[in-house]
Amino acid sequence: MNNIKILAVDDSRSTLEVIKRNLIANGFDVITALSVEEALSCLKSAEIDLVITDLKMPKISGIELIKHVRENYKDIEIMMVTGYPTIEGAVEAVKSGAEEYITKPFTDEELLTTVNRIVAKINNRKAINEKLLELSRDQYGLIGKSKQMQKIYKTISKAASTSATVLISGESGTGKEVLARAIHYASNRKASTFVPVNCASIPEPLLESELFGHMKGAFTGAIDSRAGFFQTAEGGTIFLDEIAEMSLSMQAKLLRVLQDKEIYMLGSSKPKKIDVKIVAATNKNLETLIKKDLFREDLYYRLNVILISLPPLRERTDDILLFVNYFSRKFATEARKKIPDFTDEVLKTFKTYTWPGNIRELENLIQRLLVITDGKKIELADLPSYMKHYNLSNSSFNTYNKTLNEVTNEYIEKVLNHVNGNKTKAAKILGVDRKTLRHKLDSNNE
Repeated sequence: MNNIKILAVDDSRSTLEVIKRNLIANGFDVITALSVEEALSCLKSAEIDLVITDLKMPKISGIELIKHVRENYKDIEIMMVTGYPTIEGAVEAVKSGAEEYITKPFTDEELLTTVNRIVAKINNRKAINEKLLELSRDQYGLIGKSKQMQKIYKTISKAASTSATVLISGESGTGKEVLARAIHYASNRKASTFVPVNCASIPEPLLESELFGHMKGAFTGAIDSRAGFFQTAEGGTIFLDEIAEMSLSMQAKLLRVLQDKEIYMLGSSKPKKIDVKIVAATNKNLETLIKKDLFREDLYYRLNVILISLPPLRERTDDILLFVNYFSRKFATEARKKIPDFTDEVLKTFKTYTWPGNIRELENLIQRLLVITDGKKIELADLPSYMKHYNLSNSSFNTYNKTLNEVTNEYIEKVLNHVNGNKTKAAKILGVDRKTLRHKLDSNNE
């Protein structure tokens, strides 16, 4: 069931019945009104998300209703239905505030497709403006309600219940360390230490000492014995990020740790038993590296007992607005600023942008927007230029980014499709003669 309430307004009972029957069948809550006066009463008494209104009605027209809704109910979307389609009427409706329009007679598919397009926009806005923070976090402290994340939550439970090694794969910025922490704190090791190690950030000559510790005098400058990350993580979890950056010689030493459950401190000949859960992560394809002799196959199989693949953000579109919600609240609180609203164009861009930097890129962008904008609303103009260009090059019908000529051409095309290409019928609907229509089409094709 859709949590969307729709008000349908038309002086034709049969049209209202068609709209109501089809939308209710698809899970929408629909109320109807036979006049604008009746519609105004409904708007006062019910929380409406979408108004579907006829254009020409007795006494007060649909255009006047559209203007009233736009002036008094900023969050209500508007869709126009008309049996008298003209270019002037369509342009006036759009200028008055209608987001979409369809012409009579319309098919069930045309009605539902147009309504669903508007509902997607409504849901985007609700995901940001409503207080969804508590709902967007699951028991592991992660954000995401998408199908991909639901599967990962189930795997976390299994990974946390065993001491088996876990390998996390995923692009940079997808949240591999956050996931590793979730596994640790969901396990019976949560009272002990979680130790994150970025293997790529430690110079190769120092990595062995950092991981396993060293004895006094083991090398020049080793004036005291010092425990390594594995000892620090005793009883807990060690997270080895960017495992693919480890040299083959270090891979061999790590393999021995996995096999024997013991380490050798640098400069010592005595092994030291360890009780540490190992979670490794990589943003590279280890199987490809194995074929190139850059990663040990035996180590890969030791690490890959439980594999969790984190999807990139572009494949988690259902979760993008949850992250926007979380980060905007987080950084607004830190900056002691009001949580901003986001325009529909910005939300649409967020959901269609590919996010090459994934969650990390989104987090940095929201923080930047909170810092550089002074207004209460984040608009398309506030986004980085590369995102605005991406939005323009990938947008479909965006009324507010199109000239009147472009809107006119698209409306003509819509009418032609509606009459299956019959130019005589199209010209009659458009209120022009066939010669004028042909001239317009020819000029568009030049």
